[in-house]
Amino acid sequence: MKSLPNILTSLRLVLALFMFVALAAAAGAVPGLANTLTPEVQWALQRWAVYAFVVAAVTDFFDGWLARKMDAESVWGAILDPIGDKVLVCGAVLGLMALGAQSFVLLPAGLILFREFTVSALREVGAGKGVKLPVTTLAKWKTTLQLTALALELFVAAWGAFSWLPQTPGIQGPVTIGAHALFWLATLVTLITGAQYWEQTRKALRG
Repeated sequence: MKSLPNILTSLRLVLALFMFVALAAAAGAVPGLANTLTPEVQWALQRWAVYAFVVAAVTDFFDGWLARKMDAESVWGAILDPIGDKVLVCGAVLGLMALGAQSFVLLPAGLILFREFTVSALREVGAGKGVKLPVTTLAKWKTTLQLTALALELFVAAWGAFSWLPQTPGIQGPVTIGAHALFWLATLVTLITGAQYWEQTRKALRG
């Protein structure tokens, strides 16, 4: 049972990969499939990609909670967890771009990718120098904001694929504005935490 947290983390990686490939296929970006998929299949791929993202995002909470609850925290889990988060977030951002995300989303999406790769590089360089960058409380909130905002953006991008959603501009419009606003807020918090990690690394290396 103590392996359950790591199983959930591994599942997040698998779901993230499925989500990205499904979105890319739905957007016609997979060679050999671009001209063979019917609109119904494209809608289905978008639906399942969104569902996969939501399930993967939920595992992000439960794997850490279970690891602490079951006293099953491990080095392997500590390595896999941030990788799973970054793969999920970056996969969703790239998937949105593949679907032709609105221009209002492209700038924050690019900034999020920039921050994630920069912090990963800082951690790698810091580890070689014996510098550790502990996860801050704000960084944990950052991940929650990112996942929530990306879930909303994916729903907005694939709105027509969900027959149970009201297909009226009067509802879709406000939801879209709310999703964009939350995405920009998540981007702001993402950049702040990136600057904090940069400063921590700079001070540690100087010391």
